[in-house]
Amino acid sequence: MQIEVLYPEQCNLFGDSGNIRYLKKCLPDAEFINTSLNDTPFFVTGDPDMIYMGACTESNQEKIISRLMPYKEKLKEAIDNGKVMLFTGNAPEIFYKYIEKDDKSKVECLGIFDLYAKQRIFERFNTLVLGSFDGKEVVGFKTQFTQIYGDNSGNYFVKVERGAGINRESKLEGVHVNNFFATSMVGPLLVMNPYFTEYLMGKLGVSDPKCAFREQSVKAYKDRITDFRTCRCVTE
Repeated sequence: MQIEVLYPEQCNLFGDSGNIRYLKKCLPDAEFINTSLNDTPFFVTGDPDMIYMGACTESNQEKIISRLMPYKEKLKEAIDNGKVMLFTGNAPEIFYKYIEKDDKSKVECLGIFDLYAKQRIFERFNTLVLGSFDGKEVVGFKTQFTQIYGDNSGNYFVKVERGAGINRESKLEGVHVNNFFATSMVGPLLVMNPYFTEYLMGKLGVSDPKCAFREQSVKAYKDRITDFRTCRCVTE
């Protein structure tokens, strides 16, 4: 099994790299391929079982968009063909139509999904997220300069119970198409959500998947659900 990690030296904010560190524990026999900013992505000539990318700075985000633009059709084909893909933090914005900056200028993105981001660099939005996907509760955190707009009602990832979806008014978070998962949630999402991690492992062909440190992870997950459901402060 091969898992490609796009631009790990840039896309490692908020503890997102914890997702790959955890997958290495869950899938000890898998090969992890790191693609650097000036490399040709492995998925262009190879056929990884999974592609992952985490959060990065806004300046690096623009560099990455330019690096991936030549491979837009290849990425669209991978999504259509059901390749397992997970993009967290601001990484999903690369797949949207554009990012509108503070000065109203627009950064053209890959345009694979009919969504767009409004970036307001002095208005960081923080919220916890408690929601559900595929009958399983999902917990996470968001901290972002952007709000996402457009209609994701037909392909959202998480239906939100507490917190916000793609923007402050939305209760539908992220994008889920085939085995492509995109979310603005940051940090070690897979560590925090053992059942979703096992769901992904199943999509990768693991029979009877069991995540690493399962007992501890499930206990922390259940404790966090209780905290998120009862806490007073959800967003700031």
